[in-house]
Amino acid sequence: MVTPNDDLFRSLADPTRRALFERLCRDGDLTVGALTERAGVSQPAVSKHLRVLKEAGLVTDTPEGRQTRYSARPQALAPLVGWTREMAGFWEDRFDALDALLKRMDQ
Repeated sequence: MVTPNDDLFRSLADPTRRALFERLCRDGDLTVGALTERAGVSQPAVSKHLRVLKEAGLVTDTPEGRQTRYSARPQALAPLVGWTREMAGFWEDRFDALDALLKRMDQ
């Protein structure tokens, strides 16, 4: 079953893309060249990763002459935050049930 958040999860599953997104969040708008300097991968690879992040809605691009500046969209993480809260509640309920079971077994 495919969900609307699959692109978000897939795009952040890759460590290079996560690092690029984190850097844009931390450092603000940057060009592909600036991102490539510390990415540890080639400029074409950075461009491909940025395309995936853009398709997932995590970054935007703004052409400036011959260069393009990329910006992070941290608000695009809202579905991830919601999912994390939901899963945390699920596991808390499970651990509470396990705790109750173990206490009953100890009696």
